Amino acid sequence: MMSRQAPWSLPPLRAPLDRWQERDAFLRDGVLALALTLLAFVPTLSHIGAQIGDLPERPANELGVGLVLAQTLPLALRRRWPAACLAGVAGAFAVHQALGFATTFASVGLYLALYSAGAHQVRFRHGLAVVASVGYAVLAVVLDRLGSPQSMPDYLAFSLVLAAVWLVGSTVRTRRREEAGRRRLAAETATAAERARIARELHDVVTHHVTAMVVQADAAQFLLTSAPERVGEGLTAVSDTGRRALTELRYLLGVLEATGESASADLARAGRAPALGRVGDLVEQARGSGQPVEFGEQGERRPQSVDVELAAYRVVQEALTNAMKYATGKPTRVLLRHGDQHIGIEVTTDGPVAAPVTRKPGPAGGRGLAGLRARVRMLDGELEAGPRPEGGFEVRATIPSKPLQE
Repeated sequence: MMSRQAPWSLPPLRAPLDRWQERDAFLRDGVLALALTLLAFVPTLSHIGAQIGDLPERPANELGVGLVLAQTLPLALRRRWPAACLAGVAGAFAVHQALGFATTFASVGLYLALYSAGAHQVRFRHGLAVVASVGYAVLAVVLDRLGSPQSMPDYLAFSLVLAAVWLVGSTVRTRRREEAGRRRLAAETATAAERARIARELHDVVTHHVTAMVVQADAAQFLLTSAPERVGEGLTAVSDTGRRALTELRYLLGVLEATGESASADLARAGRAPALGRVGDLVEQARGSGQPVEFGEQGERRPQSVDVELAAYRVVQEALTNAMKYATGKPTRVLLRHGDQHIGIEVTTDGPVAAPVTRKPGPAGGRGLAGLRARVRMLDGELEAGPRPEGGFEVRATIPSKPLQE
């Protein structure tokens, strides 16, 4: 069954409406004022409008035409200067009623001016409301003195109509302000989330590679006395680690400079993004730093989406970094399980590990593992990290699989 669309939601009508909404407010209000002015001189619309005096009708003349124009043309300023617009339109309406000119469609301008003042006036709102109320009371007294047949309930009822129009404008203003506040809060939340994401990425990249470089440099320094012929290998490992760090930092900067998922996908296709296929590089780097690491995979590896590949890579990277920092030289095992629905990651390190969990209270893991939990959780996955009963430390992660569509 096909759903029916509202007339204004159809593409041929939506485009003109969108273009009209993008126009300058002064231009749109000017068109409104001009349209109301033209309609004010249409005889069939003369019975539509605001009317309170009911004084003996006076023949139209130049003054009456001027008062009609004064009730419509100021509406061109209704959003830019709402108070001045209301003062001009209300004053012209009051004089028009007091002099007994025939009602015209131009008197609708009073309602529009009141609505605009309620919706767009920012400063001295209460003062403007008081002045408008006093002005209406003076008009009621003047009309009564001039012999208007209206009674007190009539004046009160008309004042309630005017107050309702002002209240509608105030309600729109309140909702607009609340919506602006929600958008500002959403923007601040998005900014904070982006800062946290950047901090996690920098932590993962810098901490891992700097840790590896420190371990490798310490090993090279030790080799100066014990095995000078192997110092070159250690320095080469430091150099290679530095190059990997620069490559990942360039990738990270590229993602930050790009916009949208397509940009991230382009960078991934360019071979610069950390991915599951490059976990072996992490293992080799750890081995080059003197950490004995066993690496295994189960199941068939399939290309995954960029966020899944990066999250899995970061889990292994952080786990190996902690192993090199807190369990130097202890056997470490990395196992990847490729399933149809999930990707499983296990990194275990033997021995009594001084893991980050022992350094501060709260959930197991330091800043890096906490960031990984947030990253994996955003993908509807789970990450657990903590000491093993038999000694050592273990990191387990389960990430829903999102294979790329070929």
